[in-house]
Amino acid sequence: MSFEGRDILTTEDLSKEDLLHIMKVTAQMEELVKKQRISDLLKDKLVAVIFLEPSTRTRLSFETAINRLGARPITVADAGSSSAKKGESLADMGKTVAGYVDCIVIRQPQTGGAKIIADAVEIPVINGGDGSGQHPTQALLDLYTIQKEEGGLEGLKVAMVGDLKYGRTVHSLSYALAPFNPQYIYCAPDELRMPDRITSDMEDRGITVDSTARIEDALQADIIYMTRIQQERFKDPAEYERLKGSYVLNRELVEKGKKGIAIMHPLPRVDEISTDVDVLPNAAYFRQAHNGVYLRMALLALVMGRA
Repeated sequence: MSFEGRDILTTEDLSKEDLLHIMKVTAQMEELVKKQRISDLLKDKLVAVIFLEPSTRTRLSFETAINRLGARPITVADAGSSSAKKGESLADMGKTVAGYVDCIVIRQPQTGGAKIIADAVEIPVINGGDGSGQHPTQALLDLYTIQKEEGGLEGLKVAMVGDLKYGRTVHSLSYALAPFNPQYIYCAPDELRMPDRITSDMEDRGITVDSTARIEDALQADIIYMTRIQQERFKDPAEYERLKGSYVLNRELVEKGKKGIAIMHPLPRVDEISTDVDVLPNAAYFRQAHNGVYLRMALLALVMGRA
């Protein structure tokens, strides 16, 4: 199965076979890091890491992945320091950068922006998050985390909680898990519920979807995936203030839920998971963040034909 030259823009584009292959290569990358720390697999490659929105985990884990594979990153970590500040189009930026590097990793605020760049260039493009659209690499590291925490991917009941309207991580995860016969609980205030397009897509695929506003319902799942209410997506600050504390998961609530429920979060958290949850063995969110390095190593190696 060849991924060479392929763009990674959305989890909707990935078949079950694609997903399982990515999981296999991710596990190989985890073993590689544990055994030798640094590889020379991509020692002749340069990767542009262009982040026009704030990021800690995604940007740093991509840069770590690039360095662990022996490649070199060229990084833009501030929109104000790029020509986007001058009004340059995404397509023009992509065409320019493609002449310098072998792969582009891009995060920017326009939904569909990564595809604009991918359509303009001939090198592989990896979407590091496009506005409130998709975040495929997060969903893929989530998939890898679920596989490790649960021992498999098939037939799981997964609750997604919080900002489901603007939360690109839950949009991507819904599609990434869809081939594995899941059941979904979408838990959100009415104002932040999962977009109808995604809910309908899931139901058309034969997936059972329950919608609720009660976090207690979500705690009956195998996995609870918490998300923060994203201040940066709100035009009205008062609306954000009204909704930001909608759900707070604490140890007392966890202990009333399904025994051993895996607790995930794409991070950063604000106040939606209390720190008293951190010590629980089923709190997986920091392990989840660390898995991002292995997953992103796998994708880089795959799209550059070295896996």
